[in-house]
Amino acid sequence: KLHSDLDKGVGTVKYTLSGDGAGTVFTIDETTGDIHAIRSLDREEKPFYTLRAQAVDVDTKKPLEPESEFIIKVQDINDNEPKFLDGPYVASVPEMSPVGAYVLQVKATDADDPTYGNSARVVYSILQGQPYFSIDPKTGVIRTALPNMDREVKEQYQVLIQAKDMGGQLGGLAGTTTVNITLTDVNDNPPRFPKSIFHLKVPETSHVGSAIGRIRAVDPDFGKNAEIEYNIVPGDGGNLFDIMTDEYTQEGVIKLKKPLDFETKKAYTFKVEASNLHLDHRFHSVGPFKDTATVKINVLDMDEPPVFSKPVYTMEVYEDTPVGTIIGAVTAQDLDAGSSSVRYFMDWKNDVDSYFTIDATEGTIATNELLDRESTAQYNFSIVASKVSNPLLTSKVNVIINVLDVNEFPPEISVPYETSVCENAKPGQVIQTITAADKDLSPAGQRFSFKLSSEASNKPNFTVHDYRNNTAGIETRRHGYSRRQQELYFLPIVIEDSSYPVQSSTNTLTIRVCRCDSDGTIQSCNVEAIFLPVGLSTGALIAILLCIVILLVIVVLYVALRRQKKKDTLMTSKEDIRDNVIHYDDEGGGEEDTQAFDIGALRNPKVIEDNKIRRDIKPDTLRFTRHRPPAEDNTDIRDFINQRLKENDVDPSAPPYDSLATYAYEGNGSVAESLSSIDSLTTEADQDYDYLSDWGPRFKILADMFGEESYSPDKVT
Repeated sequence: KLHSDLDKGVGTVKYTLSGDGAGTVFTIDETTGDIHAIRSLDREEKPFYTLRAQAVDVDTKKPLEPESEFIIKVQDINDNEPKFLDGPYVASVPEMSPVGAYVLQVKATDADDPTYGNSARVVYSILQGQPYFSIDPKTGVIRTALPNMDREVKEQYQVLIQAKDMGGQLGGLAGTTTVNITLTDVNDNPPRFPKSIFHLKVPETSHVGSAIGRIRAVDPDFGKNAEIEYNIVPGDGGNLFDIMTDEYTQEGVIKLKKPLDFETKKAYTFKVEASNLHLDHRFHSVGPFKDTATVKINVLDMDEPPVFSKPVYTMEVYEDTPVGTIIGAVTAQDLDAGSSSVRYFMDWKNDVDSYFTIDATEGTIATNELLDRESTAQYNFSIVASKVSNPLLTSKVNVIINVLDVNEFPPEISVPYETSVCENAKPGQVIQTITAADKDLSPAGQRFSFKLSSEASNKPNFTVHDYRNNTAGIETRRHGYSRRQQELYFLPIVIEDSSYPVQSSTNTLTIRVCRCDSDGTIQSCNVEAIFLPVGLSTGALIAILLCIVILLVIVVLYVALRRQKKKDTLMTSKEDIRDNVIHYDDEGGGEEDTQAFDIGALRNPKVIEDNKIRRDIKPDTLRFTRHRPPAEDNTDIRDFINQRLKENDVDPSAPPYDSLATYAYEGNGSVAESLSSIDSLTTEADQDYDYLSDWGPRFKILADMFGEESYSPDKVT
């Protein structure tokens, strides 16, 4: 209520109200100044309002007093219950926890004024969940109330919590929430087999490594606390089997480590132990966390393929063994109760398998073709065995056949086949060390022996010294060798091996005579070097060259003088026309060149009868023809001369040239006879070539070819 001291109660004063909620929440009686709330107030919405009031003259509308400000506070009442803003709650606690183990703290909020009365004082209590859990009335902390709560008995708990204001007194408002509590697992239970004996039936044909059965131990724990490890207790039959844990099902999977055979053993018994991997030391007092069960395995008889006596067969055979020779046998048996016969055949894969055959009944292997170790030293193929009663049941085995070597190749000289010897070599000097090679597979301790052939052992030039270590030395047997006398020597060497049968071969070693210095260093082995002076200094060589030049100049001058002399002796008369005898040292000008003709001899033909010497060839020294019988063993040289003679007979450009002329008067023929090569002597016996040795070093080769010295086989040693 508002009232002004100037208000006399006669209605001259008017009251006005402004500020928070004026006209909407609060209203004022303009005459009396009473303030009223026109709607419900909520402290939790707005706890106070600030208003301004003023008294105004009704007639003049002027303020009678200054404006005054006042505050209206909303007084709280207990109109709000406590609320759990975070509910419902989820919590967990390990199983087997002691009494008073902390679980969770809950909190309720009351919107009422905590400073006024007990409207906001909250007290907590459990409406549902006893006697397992308890709560602190003031703090809202939830704890376990019973010891050894077992997850395997009950895992989930739902607890109902109440929060009440007014300190929990009668008339207070209350709010509730739920707390879902889960007991987490601890490893408090050992694994246990549901039965003490497990029976398994396994076919004897089961493959090694395959799973043949499963067993399981039960562990009521959860997660890693329920992980189980299985082990086979050492004992009867345990070495044939293995066990491992299936990580998804925690089952023990039994696998086969070795093949089973019903005919050998029909049953196996062993024990399996199951234990936890993750132990909790708090529960060791409960007992050992493992259990044991017995596994009995019965082997089932199955129809099996034949079994070979060996996993691999290795055989040996000599090369060149006759076709059809038996070299070995394979054996397979049917081990089943009703033993069946076995048939053998080869597993054809390539053409190599065709070298052998196998007897289908006996299993003997024989050669089908001739074998050559140098071509193929080893054969590898497969033999298949099948049961007659069930051909689909087969087994396979590898057969390795090694081809043994037979000494069929003689040893040969390893490179080189040619060596050299110095002209100044001394007796006993080793000029070459030789070794031998054999295409055969040389056995351990193979020895090669070296010696000269029988026809060369008597020659005085070289010898072979066997060092008895598969090497030999070529030694000289005389003082010095001359290239002028013989440039090449051929030394036949016989090499034998020590295998059976003994093989030998004759190998020819070529020895070339070379010029060497005093230290034995080879300087030249060329043929041209034979004609060069040995040991000449540079000055001596220059002097020789100067002498050769001077001789060439003298020869040129001599030839020029001869030509001048021929010009002075030419015939002066041109009236007598007859055949002209041409005498020249070089090629003339042909038929028209009459200045080179000398027909003086034709003027008096009778004089010529005493002088029938050919004038187209003028050797430095006139030699008479010596007749000698032809060499009987010189057929190669005779054929060579005949071939060259025929070529020159039909060659019109070869000297001496025939000069053909036509004359008005035909005479009785020339007493000088024909100069043509057509009627030349064509046998070696009718010719004498000794004069070629007098024509200088340029005709040395021709002189050696046509001279008196014949081919001597003694030079080849």
